[in-house]
Amino acid sequence: MAMASSFHRALGGGEAARTELVLLLVLSVVLALASSTSAIDGSTSNLTAGFVQVELPEGNFQVQSPYDVPENQRYSYDNVTGVRTFLVYAGDKPFNTVTGTKPRTEVRLTGHDYSSGAWQFEGYGYVPTGTSGASVMQIHREQGAAPATVLMLHVYNGTLRYYSGEAVEDRIYDRWFRLNVVHDVGASTVAVYVDGRRKFGASVIPSDSYYFKFGVYMQHHDVSPLMESRWRNITLYTKPY
Repeated sequence: MAMASSFHRALGGGEAARTELVLLLVLSVVLALASSTSAIDGSTSNLTAGFVQVELPEGNFQVQSPYDVPENQRYSYDNVTGVRTFLVYAGDKPFNTVTGTKPRTEVRLTGHDYSSGAWQFEGYGYVPTGTSGASVMQIHREQGAAPATVLMLHVYNGTLRYYSGEAVEDRIYDRWFRLNVVHDVGASTVAVYVDGRRKFGASVIPSDSYYFKFGVYMQHHDVSPLMESRWRNITLYTKPY
């Protein structure tokens, strides 16, 4: 109503009235853009609202890589950029001589296994063109549980998928994307956000405890000879009930 009144005053008024109208129009455009930005990015900024960031020193980043080659041939951490680079070849050995699992180069986040509340993983990931048939992030259940995970995000030919099934994000190659994964233990649900937008949600199997992993872990089909992912700004949050 105020803007309409100003508009009518401008039609019959002088320079001051027209100036007022221009300022009001500019203000309305600014507010509209702010509202649009909030609608697009609001989920991004609000994802961690109500959560508490947990301490995550470098000692909590436990690397698992093929046992028969030096770790630095499959994993590197750049102290300047904060980028962690993970490589694994389809013909690599497992991470120890006991397990029968497929080759991987991953970080297992230690010190923050959890069994209650809501937990959130946040990080920026990058998958180069050509990587396929690899898990790049997972929520693991307690040792010896079957199935071993409640969430795995696989990359197949440029698409990020929930295990080998539903597509979570297309065109994942050659760009940094923000990944947030929220696990509500009490509700037995997980939700996946890419660049602040909710892309997937599911009910999950209850477990005695859980922990997060990320990197590259070879899967069972559409596997490339070399698999790679890069990660930075890894953060964990929790929300007690």
